[in-house]
This record gives sequence, C-alpha cells and structure tokens, in this order.
Amino acid sequence: MEGGGGGGGGRSPGPGPVLALRGALMAASGGGRLLAARYREAGQDGNPTDKGSDDILAFAFSPSGDYFALTDDSKRLILFRTKPSWECVSMRSVKRRCTSLIITAADDKILVADKSGDVYSYSITDPQAEGKLELGHLSLLLDVALSPDDRYILTADRDEKIRVSLAKAPYDIVSYCLGHKEFVSKILVIPNYPDLLLSASGDSTLRLWDYKSGEEVYCCHLSSICGPETTKPDQKYPVSRITYCCQGGYVAILCDCIPTVYVFQLDAIAQQLIYRQQISLKPKAWDIAFEETGDLWIFEEDSEAPLQLYRPCDGQWKPVTDDKGLQKMSKYLQDNWTVFEGFVGVERHYDSLYKASFDNMAAYLQRKEERLQQQKKKRQEDLQHGSNGETKKMKTEESSL
Repeated sequence: MEGGGGGGGGRSPGPGPVLALRGALMAASGGGRLLAARYREAGQDGNPTDKGSDDILAFAFSPSGDYFALTDDSKRLILFRTKPSWECVSMRSVKRRCTSLIITAADDKILVADKSGDVYSYSITDPQAEGKLELGHLSLLLDVALSPDDRYILTADRDEKIRVSLAKAPYDIVSYCLGHKEFVSKILVIPNYPDLLLSASGDSTLRLWDYKSGEEVYCCHLSSICGPETTKPDQKYPVSRITYCCQGGYVAILCDCIPTVYVFQLDAIAQQLIYRQQISLKPKAWDIAFEETGDLWIFEEDSEAPLQLYRPCDGQWKPVTDDKGLQKMSKYLQDNWTVFEGFVGVERHYDSLYKASFDNMAAYLQRKEERLQQQKKKRQEDLQHGSNGETKKMKTEESSL
C-alpha cells in the first residue's frame, strides 16, 4: 500500500480486508465487497459494490486518483472512473488469478501480476482491449511496482528475486536485486527519490537498493527492532504492508500477526532508514496508509473503532479523535461491518510461502542404522540356521553307524 506517492499495489497472499487512499478518496475491501467514499470533501458517499462471493484479490488507485481498478477471484479485471462520480468503465477477463496490480502514472495502463509469474498490461485508453503479456518469472509473483516516470517495471517473486525491466521492452532486463534469503513480499520505488527501491521479505529484513544497478545500499534486520516485543526466539517478521509519505520521507510497516506499526524515516543522503516510533495496537491491524499530509490511517479488526488516525506532532504520531473524516469513514465502515466480520481473527498465510527445509543427513543416518540392524538380524538368523543344520547332520551319521 502506498500513500503520498505511487498508486498502491495489490495484496498477497490471499484476500483480506484492505485500505487504500488517494487524495480525498478512501476505499476498503473485505471478501467480495468494496466500500468507497470521499472522506475529506463534501459530496456523496460511494455505495457498497456487491460482487457476490467473488473475493477481491487486489486493487489500486491510479496516481492521479482518476481511476480505480480491482481484480477478483472470478478472474475479472474491473475498471472504475472516480471523477466526477464513480462509474464502471469496463469489465475484462484476466488469464489467471492476480496477486498484485498497479496503474501507470500516465493513466494509460494497468499492470497485473499473477500466480503463474506473468505480468499482463491492460489498456485504459482502450478499456475493452484484451491483455498483453509483458514479462514472466518462473515463480509466483508477490508484488509489482513502477518507477514514477513509468520507465521501469519492478517485480518481486517467491524465489527471493527482484527483477528490473524496461517498460517499453520488458524482455530487456536491466538488473536483478539479489540478497533476500526468503520470498520478497513488498516492493516500493520511493516516489521523491526515484532511484531508490525499498523491499521487504520473509527473511525479516527491509532493504534499500539502487535498483538500476542492482546494488543493495542498506539492510535493516527487523528482529533487532521488533524482537523485544515478542517472546518467540525464532519469531519471523514478514512485512505485510508498506506505506510511504513524501512529506518527511516517513515509512510505516506492518508485520504479519504482530499488532504493532513501526515507523521509520528515510535518510536519502546516507541511504538508510532511521527507526522513529512504534505504535502498539490492541486489536490486530489489517492495513495502514499514509495521507499526503503525513496523517497515518490504521484499519483494525474492531467493529467499534475500525479506523484509527495518527497525526505527526514534533516527530511523533499521536492519536486523533476529533477529525471529521475519521468520524465519517468510521461510521461508514461500522454501518457495513458485515463486509469485514468474517475476517476477524483470521490469520494470514505467509507461512505457506516459506520454503520447507529438510534434515537429509538425519534421515540418511536413520535409514542407515535401520539397514545395519536388518543385516545384523539376518546374519544371526543365518548362523542359527547353519548351526541347526550341522547338528542334524551329525545325528544322522551317528544313527547310520
């Protein structure tokens, strides 16, 4: 999720409640329903769009906020125009189920990444045109991003790789960003520092890259920051959400199954992340998003207070309760809480993305010991049979005499 820059990416793995901001627009999804409304301007709220039982897998606003696209479990790509009012522009079929999508800064294409490792582009200017295959990986794609000038397509997969391709010729691979030890869950090109890429992984690290050269410039081990808040010695910190605010260069992250938001500040000159604050939550958070102004929205699994708003004050984010936009959208979500109640208490599925490890040596030694025991038992049986045979032979010779 990106706020204050970029269009906001898709969600993976699995559908779940998601929050997205763009300008004065807010959208939230749960299962097969989408809620959207203006929260900062006077106007008519968007109505829930019921898609039956077809779970929404990914959605994103365009950088301009003029368009909104989503894909669902029925392999449909639905495009909306948001201004002057919400209007469905097209509904097209996609090849496979989507894991992430993003809209170009030029508002002319939607890039859709799918579970087979392919990225297809769908025209906005020709909203009925079929998708065009742009590039492919040999592994499940988890996220897709664009440089702010639409020149580069960046893709992240389960096999620890980040690939950088030219948008006009995606077969031309510019670089690979290699260094993560597990699946790459989220990637974000920093909007106001467009040569820097931020990535997160199942290896519990945040990394900064000069992505055009593929060089890693900074690595933050989340266990050194999040560790004191957990009791498990082998705790993993897969990042499920990243949101960025250009104003101040702030980064907020949410780790899977950990009820805390961690806030960092980007030092672009030193090319590093500086840890600033953690916001502890009582109910689990589903999603987070920055406004362009620096306000931080937190979407929680709490029917009484589904949204929390934190505002920066002297370098720290503090809770706000008297904001009209907060009150308006909280009531809107409360009135439609049936959309989200089925996800309360449901765990995410990042564990399924970790590669299984096998202790082959232990298994080999066990099988070897079993073979040795079988051979020993067989030799003992053979010796016993041989001894019985000699005894019978001697008795036969004695009787013949």
